[in-house]
Amino acid sequence: MDIKAPTFPESVSEGTIADWQKAVGEPVRRDELLVEVETDKVVVEVVAPADGVLTSILKEAGEIVASEEVIAHFEPGEVAKAPVAAAPAEDDEAEILSSPAARKLADEMGIDMSGVEGTGRDGRVTKEDVARTAAERVDDQPVAQPTPELALDETSTTGERIERRVPMTRLRASIARRLVEAQHNAAMLTTFNEVDMTAVMNLRKRFQDEFQKAHNGTRLGFMSFFVRASVEALKRFPAVNASIDRDDIVYHGYFDIGVAVSTERGLVVPVVRDADALSLAQIEDSINDYGARARSGKLTIEEMQGGTFTISNGGIFGSMLSTPILNPPQTGILGMHKIQDRAVVVDGEIVVRPMMYLALSYDHRLIDGREAVQFLVTIKELLEDPARILLEL
Repeated sequence: MDIKAPTFPESVSEGTIADWQKAVGEPVRRDELLVEVETDKVVVEVVAPADGVLTSILKEAGEIVASEEVIAHFEPGEVAKAPVAAAPAEDDEAEILSSPAARKLADEMGIDMSGVEGTGRDGRVTKEDVARTAAERVDDQPVAQPTPELALDETSTTGERIERRVPMTRLRASIARRLVEAQHNAAMLTTFNEVDMTAVMNLRKRFQDEFQKAHNGTRLGFMSFFVRASVEALKRFPAVNASIDRDDIVYHGYFDIGVAVSTERGLVVPVVRDADALSLAQIEDSINDYGARARSGKLTIEEMQGGTFTISNGGIFGSMLSTPILNPPQTGILGMHKIQDRAVVVDGEIVVRPMMYLALSYDHRLIDGREAVQFLVTIKELLEDPARILLEL
C-alpha cells in the first residue's frame, strides 16, 4: 500500500515532513501515527491504514511533499503482540521510544538517547528534543560534527559560548511572510482607547457559579464578551468586517471571528464561525476547544481559513499596550491587554478601577479614521455596560 501525504486545500500548495514516528520494519497498528506533515498553517497527522509494517520511507524529515504525494510504502498484515520482557539491567537505547530523525540526529551529534526527555506522543523522543538537549549540554558533553538541522558553532575552547542555527519551521516562515506582507500591502494604522472592566468583572463574579452549573462546567471568561461586543460593533460599521480584493470591496454578511492563539510552534488564528448566532457559553466552548487543540497541533486547515475580523489578547502575557498587525485580507484586528487597577476620574472623583487599554489596527485604504475611532468607542461602551450587548443597543 502507498502512504500518501494529506490532501491539501487550494490555499496550501505543499508541506514538509516534520517527523516520522515509525521506522522501516517497525510493526504498526491501525490508526497509529506514522508521520507528521507540517504545512503553512497546521501540522497534519498521517496514520496507518491497517495493521502491518512500514516497508520503506520515500520522503525523509525536512523534505517537501505535494498534496497526495506518495511518501512511504506499507505492507498490511497481522502484527504479533510483543511479549512482555523483563527490564534490562542497564538502559538500552534501542528500547527508548524515538523517531528515526531523532535517532539520526543523536548519532551525528554524539547525544546519549537515554538522557533525552521525550515530549512527543507517549513520551517519544523527537528531533526537537535532541536538539534542545544538545543546546543545554554545553559543558557536560562534547558535541559532534554539526548538521544542517542543528549547527552548533563553538566560539571558545572551553565551550562556554555556542551559537545554535536551526531552519525556520514551515509555520514560522509562513507567519513571518504574512506579517511582512500585511505591513507592505496595507495602509495600516492603529487607534487606542481604554475600557473600564468593572461591569464585566462584577457580572462574572456574580453569575460564575450559576453559569458553570447551567452550561456543564463552562467558565464565563472575558473573551466571549469581547467577541459579542465586536460582533455588535461590526454590524454598525460594515467596513471593518469587509476585505479588499484588488479593486473590489467585499462586504461580508456574516461574522466569523478569528481568535489568535499562541502555541509552541507559533501563532495560529482559529475562527469562531457565525459568532453572532452563538451564546456566551457556546463562544467560550469554541475558544477553549480551539485553544486546547491548537496547543496539541490538532487544528485543521479549514478551522483557520476565512475569518472577517480578529481578536488578539496580549494581556495574558502581561502586555499593557501593543499595536497588533492585520491578518490579511481582513481590514481590522482588535488588541486586548492586561487589566490593571488605575486611578481614574468618575463623576468628578478619583477612584480606582480595573482598566484595559484597547488597540484597533485597521487598513486605512478602506476604513477612515472616524469609523475606526467610533468602532472602538462602540466596543468600549458595550463592555462598560454589558446589558447593551444583549439588548443590541
